[in-house]
Amino acid sequence: MLPNTELLKELKETLGWFYEIAVILVILLLSWLVFFITKRYIVRLLHTLSKKSATQFDDIFVEKVIANRLAYISPILVLYLVVEFIPKLQEFAQPILLALIALVILLTLGAFINLLIHYLQTQKTFKGQPVKSYGQVIRLAVYILGGIFIIGLLTGSSPLTIFSGLGAMTAILILVFRDTILSFVASIQISTNDLVRIGDWIEVRSYGADGDVIDIALHTVKIQNWDKTISIIPTHKLIESTFINWRGMQKSGGRRIKRAINLDISSIRFCDDRMTEKFKKIDLIKDYIARKEQELADYNKANDIDNDVLVNGRRMTNIGTFRHYIECYLRNHDSVNRDMTFLIRQLAPGDRGLPIEIYVFANDTAWVNYENIQADIFDHLLAVVPEFGLSVFQNPSGSDFRSIGNQGQADGAGGGLLESL
Repeated sequence: MLPNTELLKELKETLGWFYEIAVILVILLLSWLVFFITKRYIVRLLHTLSKKSATQFDDIFVEKVIANRLAYISPILVLYLVVEFIPKLQEFAQPILLALIALVILLTLGAFINLLIHYLQTQKTFKGQPVKSYGQVIRLAVYILGGIFIIGLLTGSSPLTIFSGLGAMTAILILVFRDTILSFVASIQISTNDLVRIGDWIEVRSYGADGDVIDIALHTVKIQNWDKTISIIPTHKLIESTFINWRGMQKSGGRRIKRAINLDISSIRFCDDRMTEKFKKIDLIKDYIARKEQELADYNKANDIDNDVLVNGRRMTNIGTFRHYIECYLRNHDSVNRDMTFLIRQLAPGDRGLPIEIYVFANDTAWVNYENIQADIFDHLLAVVPEFGLSVFQNPSGSDFRSIGNQGQADGAGGGLLESL
C-alpha cells in the first residue's frame, strides 16, 4: 500500500484539473459553512447577550457592525488558510484575501464611527454640536490610511514607502481635498464659536435659505425652509457669507414687533372741549387726560397765555393723545414683554402720511403665536384710530377713482338739467 503523500500525488496525476476544481469547491463550501454558522449561531448568540444589557448601544453595535460587517471576515479567513492546498493560487490569492480582510476591517471601523456619531448625537452633552463633521473627518482619515495599507498588501510594498511617495503629490491632494479642508476648518470655527447648532433657526439671504438647521455635516449644512424645502449650503460657504441666527431671540423670551401705522396728516388737530370730554370716558387714558389738562392749564395761566388763539401756549393734540393711548394699551397687554425695549415713536412724515411706529416685544417667540399677538394688537389699534379724530393714510385705489369719475358725471348731468330749466 502506497503512503498517503504518494497516494495523493498519484490521485492528482490521475484526475488532473478535476482534482483542483474539486479542492476549490470544497474550500468554497467550507467557507460558506463557516459564514452560515457565524451568521446563524454566533451572531444570534451575541444578539441574545446584548439584549440582556440595559443600554441600546451594544444592540445596535451587534446588528450594524458585527452582523453586517465583521461576520464576513470568517469565510475570507478560511479561504486564506486553506488556499495553501492549491500552490498555483497561493501566491496570487493570498495577497488579495489579505486585502479583502483589511477592507472588511476598514468598513467595520467606518460603520463603528457612524454608530458612535449617531449615539453621541442623542446625548445631551453633544446636542446641537457638529459631531457629524468631526466623525466624518476621522472616518476619512481612517479610509485614507486603510486604503494605503490595502494598496501595500496588493503591491507587496511597504506602507511607509507609499507614504513617502505621497509627498510629491501633496499639491494635487490639497487641490483634490480643498473643499474638505475648508469645510473642516469651518466646522472647527462653528463649534468653537458656537455659531450654529442643529435646531437653530438661521437665515442665509445670499442662498435664499430661511429655516431650521436639520444637519451639520463635514461638507454641507442642511436647512429646512419654512416652505418645507431643503437648502444645502457648503459648510465653508456658511462662514464666508453673512447669516442671521435667531437663537438669541428664541432664548431671550421676547420677539420684536416693529410696525408703523401711517396717519393722514390732514386729520391731525388740537383737541377741543368736545374731544377732551370724549377722551375722559376712555378708561386707559382718563387719568392721563385729567393730569395733562391740569398741567396745561397751570402752564398757560402762569405764562398769561391768550387762549383765544389756538397756537398760543400748550394744548393737547389728538395724535399725542392717541400715541399715549397706544402706550397704555400695550403696557396693559398680557402678551407684551414689558421688561424689554418698549417704544412708541413718531417717524419722519412723508408722502405716506405720519408714521407712528410701535417697537415692542411679544412674550411668545413661537411663530404662529407671535403673528396672532401682532395681528390682535393692530386689529384693535386700527379700529380705534377714528375715535381720536384721526384717519389712516391709504393711497387711492381704482374704486376711489371710479367713484370720483361717477360723481363728476352725476354733477355734469345735473348742471345740464339746470341749464335746460
